[in-house]
Amino acid sequence: MATSETTPSVDPRRRRLELAIKRQAAQADALIEILHEAQSLYGYLDRELLQWVAEQLALPRSKVYGVASFYHLFQLNPSGRHRCHVCLGTACYVKGSQAILDCLIAELGIREGETTNDGSVSLGTVRCVGACGIAPVVVYDGDIQGRQESEAVWQQVQAWQQEAH
Repeated sequence: MATSETTPSVDPRRRRLELAIKRQAAQADALIEILHEAQSLYGYLDRELLQWVAEQLALPRSKVYGVASFYHLFQLNPSGRHRCHVCLGTACYVKGSQAILDCLIAELGIREGETTNDGSVSLGTVRCVGACGIAPVVVYDGDIQGRQESEAVWQQVQAWQQEAH
């Protein structure tokens, strides 16, 4: 679990998360906010942490996992220093986002959902970010950029990798 370096009962991150849940009165409708808080504290949402949140909010684990895996801003695994998400929604796909993703997969030597060996870049996909008018869209570290082309995306990712070395 993300808390392996300290005992959960004395982990200050766990205490902060408990306080966040208490502020929300352990309401199930606060799940997304609680997951954001958990991710900001731990860096990602691993299986044990999601199970703990489910128990605290008296929700089925499947519901908590479903929400965490649906939203692209939640990370279920440790991620690289930079994150590149290619939108594969209908408008982006029609405008060439699959070619962008294929280029990144070939150049980086990783698949969607993986991180480069040097930990510099995590590659992901999203289904739609609501920016269809500027398709194809790529999300760089949470910043949405439209009208992207493979070469420009690859240059950005290369710049991130050069930062790491």
